[in-house]
Amino acid sequence: MEVKTIDTELLKKMFLAGAKNLDSKKEWINELNVFPVPDGDTGTNMSMTIMSAAKEVAAIEEPTIASLSKAISSGSLRGARGNSGVILSQLFRGFCKVIKEYDELDVRILNDACQKAVATAYKAVMKPKEGTILTVAKGAADKAAELADETDDIVFYMDAIIKEADRVLDLTPEMLPVLKQAGVVDSGGQGLMQVLKGAYDALIGKEIDYSLEETPSAGKVAVEDQPEEEIKFGYCTEFIIMLNKPLTNKEEAEYKAYLESIGDSIVVVADDDIVKTHVHTNDPGLAIQKALSHGALSRIKIDNMREEHQEKLIKDAQKLAESQKQEAVAEPEMPHKDMGIITVSIGEGLNEIFRGLGVDYIIEGGQTMNPSTEDMLTAISKVNADHIFILPNNKNIIMAANQAASLTEDKEIIVIPTTTVPQGITALVNFIPDRSASENKATMEEEISLVKTGQITYAVRDTEIDGKVIKQDDYMGIGDKSILSVGTDLMATTLEMVDQMVDEDSAIVSIYYGSDMDEEAANEVAAKIEEQYPDLEVEVNDGGQPIYYYIISIE
Repeated sequence: MEVKTIDTELLKKMFLAGAKNLDSKKEWINELNVFPVPDGDTGTNMSMTIMSAAKEVAAIEEPTIASLSKAISSGSLRGARGNSGVILSQLFRGFCKVIKEYDELDVRILNDACQKAVATAYKAVMKPKEGTILTVAKGAADKAAELADETDDIVFYMDAIIKEADRVLDLTPEMLPVLKQAGVVDSGGQGLMQVLKGAYDALIGKEIDYSLEETPSAGKVAVEDQPEEEIKFGYCTEFIIMLNKPLTNKEEAEYKAYLESIGDSIVVVADDDIVKTHVHTNDPGLAIQKALSHGALSRIKIDNMREEHQEKLIKDAQKLAESQKQEAVAEPEMPHKDMGIITVSIGEGLNEIFRGLGVDYIIEGGQTMNPSTEDMLTAISKVNADHIFILPNNKNIIMAANQAASLTEDKEIIVIPTTTVPQGITALVNFIPDRSASENKATMEEEISLVKTGQITYAVRDTEIDGKVIKQDDYMGIGDKSILSVGTDLMATTLEMVDQMVDEDSAIVSIYYGSDMDEEAANEVAAKIEEQYPDLEVEVNDGGQPIYYYIISIE
């Protein structure tokens, strides 16, 4: 078959098919994680990124290519999670910048869009690394350019692009030794391939279910698990505002604040033309009345959760609100100040430590659930400060934080590139309110470079990496750049990891024990370290983090 042009209806089908194909393959993509740790989440991050856009796309009743482009770009940008998710959102953003100007797409337009997509994604990454999703995207774009003058058949064109991108994906282990050691291709690149292949299936007319099903995920709360007497606000209220004019940052903040005054579980996603709203409240009419002051309403949906608590799951936005539950440390009406701090944390013990160090807002998330750009923007809106520091505390969250910073105009957002929780704690210890924001930034970045972090977890599969043979269920000590120890004994593996981290400049060892450990076990580890290194000061803290038995820092 031949297809010479893609119209609005076909474009919508292709995007939704690509999103559903990626979503269906997310667990398989998760298993491509280089380190065999139980928090491999590339597939989940990419799926949640594209599904955020897919929900926007599916909600458009009379789409145009321009409105689809806006939904794809905005939805993926705000929903972006993890490095691969952020890069995927940038690929969509660049692609949509080109196609939004047309009513139909042909090979030449698609080629221009592919080139813009790759250029936008590479520009968004500070230090692009080959052998990743970027390389696969560039391989696809190069093939698109090569064939643009040779054919006008989009089916032939896209088939050839996918075959070339698959070939490049297979080469990624040769570009990144760590992939070759683990015996896997790049997981982000594989995720991109699933989007392309799903879109191609729609292009050639393959029968596909385009409906977006509600799928349970981490943090999703079933109504049946929440007794009626615990439901404070009984009506799950959702609608879309068709704006009379774009909301200013102040108007958006005031709108969110009003919703918080009448309910909870609030999710507000604003664009130039629409505002998607979700709130749990005892008076849906108040939310609707407030929304009407900004425009006309559509897709209104109100569910009585008390009636349905034995029958159904709380809807989409409740999943988002609960799975990325954000905990404000400050009072609701936070007084204005010069500098504020947002941190990402997981585990009540670590949350308490961050509170004690003066954090203004804690975003729940990290290893098992990377916060989205939208989560970052929500946190930023809560902190009433001119200069706001964000501590991601995970290398896979830094890009989402930077993306949120680029979308914020009324405050200076300073992302301190903390890759571990101990780095975040050290940054806060060295934060001095009387200094300027620029001075604090310089000090914090210098001090976090002196922190070594090791984390003890278990292997989810057999592999060989960093010269170590690893069997499923082995304990692993993972350092800042490599796996430091492997074994079947938790204590021995922990001590070996510490031994690899200690040097002549080491002075303090901090142990944060996780939710699967207790203080007694942690104290035994501390005693062994003190016995082996009598000159070191060792302290034990309740971290409460999942997955990692111990997080240990050495300074």
